[in-house]
Amino acid sequence: MAAPSPGYSVTFRLSAPSGYSITSEIVSQAGGAGAQITAVDVVESHHDRMVIDLTANTSSPEHAEEVGRALETIDGVAVEHASDRTFLIHLGGKLEVVPKLELRNRDDLSRAYTPGVARVSKAIAEDRSLARNLTVKRNTIAVVSDGSAVLGLGNIGPEGALPVMEGKAALFKQFADVDAWPVCLDTQDSDEIVRIVKAIAPVYGGVNLEDIAAPRCFEIEARLREELDIPVFHDDQHGTAIVVLAALTNALRLVGKRIGDIRVAISGVGAAGNAIIQLLQASGVTHIVAAGRGGIVARDHEHTDAHRKQIAEGTNPDNITGTLSDAVRGADVFIGVSAPDVLTEEDVAQMADRAIVFALANPDPEIDPALAARHAAVVATGRSDYPNQINNVLAFPGVFRGLLDAGVSDVTNEMLVAAARAISENVSDEQLNSSYIIPSVFDGDVARDVADAIVEVAGRAARTHEPATV
Repeated sequence: MAAPSPGYSVTFRLSAPSGYSITSEIVSQAGGAGAQITAVDVVESHHDRMVIDLTANTSSPEHAEEVGRALETIDGVAVEHASDRTFLIHLGGKLEVVPKLELRNRDDLSRAYTPGVARVSKAIAEDRSLARNLTVKRNTIAVVSDGSAVLGLGNIGPEGALPVMEGKAALFKQFADVDAWPVCLDTQDSDEIVRIVKAIAPVYGGVNLEDIAAPRCFEIEARLREELDIPVFHDDQHGTAIVVLAALTNALRLVGKRIGDIRVAISGVGAAGNAIIQLLQASGVTHIVAAGRGGIVARDHEHTDAHRKQIAEGTNPDNITGTLSDAVRGADVFIGVSAPDVLTEEDVAQMADRAIVFALANPDPEIDPALAARHAAVVATGRSDYPNQINNVLAFPGVFRGLLDAGVSDVTNEMLVAAARAISENVSDEQLNSSYIIPSVFDGDVARDVADAIVEVAGRAARTHEPATV
């Protein structure tokens, strides 16, 4: 059974007999069923009965039901109802629109709306660039998804993706004061997605593509970047790559290896894997071997996917073939953005000394982190209940804050590398250890530092007229 997690936090409302020991019996029984107790509250107390709320982390909905049945084995205790606390915070959605100004009287109304607004609209119609300063475009991005590749869930469609995109928008606001809005599209046709995003683009200062399946995501991103005059950023690709590079930079500091000397094995050649490879190469890594479901990507194989062909031509310098185990043997670094349990303890044992393992599949990583830690010097995952969480929230809010502040339309490799450096530098030499190679997602300095790094690179590029985009 997986460890209990706040993602499966449940509050049980219990009817129980009055008595000095009843709460301790309830806690003991729930704990014995594997629940992690976080709160016990007496809601009502009567002469012979009590109403008690027991809040606990469980490991799954099935585990929560098991805990409930265990509680009802206590004499006189009944579960009146169980509330899934994750569902509760989503009731009615997680976003709202709040005006920035208060309309107190006719004077305010006449300037914010008719007749005064007509003057502003006319000015923008004559010079469309004014929309950036005079409308929400200045600080608003669209979080666009077709629901075809939602993390850990797959193709669940636009309605299923909506809670994820709402959460993304909330993170933009929380960490970088960027106003974001979910745009979940009821189509998985690339041409239609491009057409729709182009049609709504006048409202937004940028587009964050999210959870669109590969290889369509590559085409959609490339076309939108070519056809729009606002920045387009695919977080599943470039956000992941930024945070991986930041964490790897600090892990290499810890183990005393140079980025230009390392051998890297990558499991997963989809959107994230492609972007990680590109950013590592832009940072000086020369020896990368990537593996997909069919094994190591090699030049001798026939590749119908253009991106798989590009990986074959640009990686695996010795053109080795075989399985992921062959790719990992002797590697300094393993990066997994693939599937659960594809890496074994024996594989990690065959890696180089002072090895680094990033097992980032969610919710279940490529290898149990405890097993990997028996042989690797540094282990990271994508989960919040283990040390060294590789979480995109360290990147995307600051990236868009910087892009909006700089007023640029291009996203360059230099910006991505600078963003990774800004994240890594938020871990000092005094803080750095095998359980802390990446700053906390709640570190308030990270988003601002990333934004500043983006603005600096954009300013430098403007002075030298460098157009190099990813």
